[in-house]
Amino acid sequence: MYFQAREAVNKFYNAVPAIVKEEMAKFEKISGRKYDLFQYFGAQDAERIVVIMGSGADVAQNAVESMEGEKVGVLKIKLFRPFSIEDFVRVIPSTVKKIAVMDRTKEPGSMGEPLFQDVCAAFLTKEAKAKFPATPLIIGGRYGIGSKDFTPSHVKAVFDNLAKDEPIKDFVVGINDDLTGKSLPEAKLATKSGSDIFAALFYGLGSDGTVGANKNTMKIISANGFFAQGYFVYDSKKSGSMTTSHIRFGKNYIRAPYLIQSADFIGVHMFDFLDKYDVLGSAKEGATVLINAPYGADEVWNHLTAEVQQIIIDRKLKVYVIDASEIALKTGMGSRTNTIMQTAFFVISGIIEADKAVELLKAAAKKAYGKKGDDVVKLNWDAIDAARGAIEQ
Repeated sequence: MYFQAREAVNKFYNAVPAIVKEEMAKFEKISGRKYDLFQYFGAQDAERIVVIMGSGADVAQNAVESMEGEKVGVLKIKLFRPFSIEDFVRVIPSTVKKIAVMDRTKEPGSMGEPLFQDVCAAFLTKEAKAKFPATPLIIGGRYGIGSKDFTPSHVKAVFDNLAKDEPIKDFVVGINDDLTGKSLPEAKLATKSGSDIFAALFYGLGSDGTVGANKNTMKIISANGFFAQGYFVYDSKKSGSMTTSHIRFGKNYIRAPYLIQSADFIGVHMFDFLDKYDVLGSAKEGATVLINAPYGADEVWNHLTAEVQQIIIDRKLKVYVIDASEIALKTGMGSRTNTIMQTAFFVISGIIEADKAVELLKAAAKKAYGKKGDDVVKLNWDAIDAARGAIEQ
């Protein structure tokens, strides 16, 4: 009886693809955003494509956009189960010769991960054979397991591997596989989408309010005509350990679900971080650096290590300092420097005009701390005013 009951669901699953397409069409009328079970992006005469689903699909599209002139594309899967073979085959360019299927899971001992096996099976059907008399070469690979970052450079490495006469099969990207040699070397790729995005990194100390302030910054900026995106990296202990905030702003939709590798702005909220960590390693040439330093602009240089000085010189970085810790003490904020460093960021970055930014920051402080009383709000307002006049280049 159990067997019969399990098989009785077949007709319902068979109906799902058509129903989902109908609902996607309704959603497009409401939102203007078009979705399909399988969406292809790239050259219409592509010879190499990547098949992928989830957030990695946006990374792959980002890479394809940046590989102009190459016959490449990405097939983004929006409905994995039930797998509609007819829709899958329909959207793949008939010119495709090689396919890399990306899975974000590992099945030891199998002939390949689930998506890879589905794609291989799809090309054995009559629908696929009618469109592709010669079956394309299909290889599988893995990415992003355990939250390993997956970037457009990794996608470029996948396409470079596909271009070889004998591509590595069952490959991995994002790690160095020094045991079985399955990893692909990262291929540098300058992404087009980065040209109109302001990328900022903030290094803070757990419990100093940096992460909360950056979330607040995103709300302020996104409410004033920008798209905003944030990723926050911190130790499980949080309090007392380093936190890293990856924040992007732009006038257009941000298709970058990965950490920042090249920053326009870097905020160092603890001076000691300059000695302990490579906080300037991701700075672009000409980027702006804001340091919470107990030294003024006329003496801070002598307290930087030779390595940090060389990075500043080589990359032509614009460096600003503010003694946020001293301002926090004087204004009664204690050890919480977040409001002060947040103000300095707005004043220096120029994303929003300084006077308007200060006005917005004060409004945000009142909203955040109003329930704690006017005295707490005034402390934050005093800190904002003090910060604005304490920034030195």
